[in-house]
Amino acid sequence: MRLRGRGCCARGGGGGGGRAEEEQEPRGPPVRSPFAHQLRFSARQKAKIAFMTLTLFPVRLFFAAFMMLLAWPFAFIASVGAAEEELEQPPSWWRKVVDVLLKAIMRAMWLAGGFHWIHVKGRQALPTEAAILTLAPHSSYFDAIPVTMTMASIVMKAESRDIPVWGTLIKYIRPVFVSRSDQDSRRKTVEEIRRRAQSNGKWPQIMIFPEGTCTNRSCLITFKPGAFIPGVPVQPVILRYPNKLDTITWTWQGPGALKILWLTLCQFHNFVEIEFLPVYVPSEEERNNPSLYANNVRRVMAKALGVSVTDYTFEDCQLALAEGQLRLPSNTCLLEFAKLVRSLGLKPERLEKELNRYFESARRIKKKKVSLKEFAAYLEVPVSDTLENMFALFDEKENGLIDLREYVTALSVVCRPSKTLQTIQLAFKMYQSEVGALTEEDLTCILKTAMGVSDLRVSALFRAIDKEERGTITYDDFHRFVEMSPNFAEEYLYPAQMETESYLKNPAPNGFCTDFSPDNIEDRRNPSQKKLN
Repeated sequence: MRLRGRGCCARGGGGGGGRAEEEQEPRGPPVRSPFAHQLRFSARQKAKIAFMTLTLFPVRLFFAAFMMLLAWPFAFIASVGAAEEELEQPPSWWRKVVDVLLKAIMRAMWLAGGFHWIHVKGRQALPTEAAILTLAPHSSYFDAIPVTMTMASIVMKAESRDIPVWGTLIKYIRPVFVSRSDQDSRRKTVEEIRRRAQSNGKWPQIMIFPEGTCTNRSCLITFKPGAFIPGVPVQPVILRYPNKLDTITWTWQGPGALKILWLTLCQFHNFVEIEFLPVYVPSEEERNNPSLYANNVRRVMAKALGVSVTDYTFEDCQLALAEGQLRLPSNTCLLEFAKLVRSLGLKPERLEKELNRYFESARRIKKKKVSLKEFAAYLEVPVSDTLENMFALFDEKENGLIDLREYVTALSVVCRPSKTLQTIQLAFKMYQSEVGALTEEDLTCILKTAMGVSDLRVSALFRAIDKEERGTITYDDFHRFVEMSPNFAEEYLYPAQMETESYLKNPAPNGFCTDFSPDNIEDRRNPSQKKLN
């Protein structure tokens, strides 16, 4: 597969509130994976971190923890016995006092953490002007800074309320809780957001991170439509961390939560900018189409940030971090492939049932290459720009022909990312000769496709499996070797592709903004795409 697929990103678009149609803009080459973050330190930076660890770090950690504990009794007393009817009334004088105290305490906590200056641009809209604030990019638990500054409500996992101290502070700002155990929770959450948003300012504003997960801020990924379903005006809010060393980003591939906290507290200054953009008033068409509304707001925010937009989604995180013998590298183009599969209206979770049919067709024609029209007939979809972009991923020689076996292998990874051996076994059956064996060239093609990379050295791995030096191996040979060497990928497959990284396992890293958009809203989403040159 080629790493230069032609449908990944677009420069952020602009436009005022109320645009009826989503702009179609030329799309550029893929950006790096938005779910990966790497930190590299010079010798001087390492020495500085070591010095700060022994001196400033423990002091900062103590004062930050002290301030959080100091805030707890105020939040606890203010939250006890508060009925919903009372919450919808204008805040009493004592609650206004508590709000001021908590904001001051939280600001002192961030000050202790090195956030000496929090630069705020623009004006925060009143609740009657915009009941919902959409924040992006979402890249860290430090994104809680604007929440503590405004005391706005947020969407949180229901489990968060049980976290000692933090849970009490969360309950004080009257969040909308999402319960994983309640199958109807998404619908209830959207209804609650709609109810609050249409209360004419009686409820506090709701802050929502529409990306639904943490990224590295290199682009804006697909916005979930949940915040836009009520169809009310929203105020976009953008976050920047203009620091020389990015110790803030806490995403799926990279340093873990505790390491990020340690490194950030070891920086003398930590800068953050919060910019309130003008309120976005939706058009009638946008109110009737939450996905269109979300995409147009995203373009406004991307333009203000000066970054690209990409159709990667929260589900791509799960693909990137799936457990298995083959971890996808950060520059894999399988994320691009998965995006194109969805854009064609093909749901990976449903395609898993069709794998056998695709497999039989690909095995029957063996090495015969197919054209774009034949590929469209194979998938039973019309020729389109999106299909051309997918075809280009497999057209490595750029001669207008692809090998269907590569498509089936990639599809198997996307449909069942944690079942590596099943994918490789499927590929062996497609590539093997009549005697059930394949060559080093075949193994190279299989593993390149399964990892979504354009260059891979497998000679050492092949020799390790082919101990008898027959020049071919069978799946049984491969399976026995994997049982003996479960970490074969890190040991043999292009070490530069498999850098040791910390992988986060939780589907919503910090509890913020879990995916609460109803399934039927997402099913209706089928955006058209422009071909990229």
